[in-house]
Amino acid sequence: MRVASLAEVKAKLSAFLDEAGTSGPVVITRNGKAVAILLAPTDDDDLEALLLSRSPRFRSLLSKSRASIRAGKGVAHDTFWRAVDRKAARAPRPRENVVRDRAAQPPVPPPLPAGGGRAVGERSGSGKRRAPRG
Repeated sequence: MRVASLAEVKAKLSAFLDEAGTSGPVVITRNGKAVAILLAPTDDDDLEALLLSRSPRFRSLLSKSRASIRAGKGVAHDTFWRAVDRKAARAPRPRENVVRDRAAQPPVPPPLPAGGGRAVGERSGSGKRRAPRG
């Protein structure tokens, strides 16, 4: 872990990003006090865990859930997963490779005319007539 001033990080951000990915977090300071941490997630799961760990909404939900479990209102692990499996078995599965009726699809719009989308001589947004190109 390295400690660097904000000015130094601003001047060499790319190098600090590389360093965070290889050597670990970089603590960023302003006037000698830590104000941020530059941290490279290892994968998408790591990124999600980092973001959720800092989310006030998620922390509140987690706190309420823990209190509920302590009060005896939780669901046993096996009971929970059996319910998930039953629900998944009842859910309709998406059909793959289904050819839809072409008549039900919206029509394809005709191609735009040459000249940027307006017919020759048509008024532009300013109200002026556009001269034919050519």
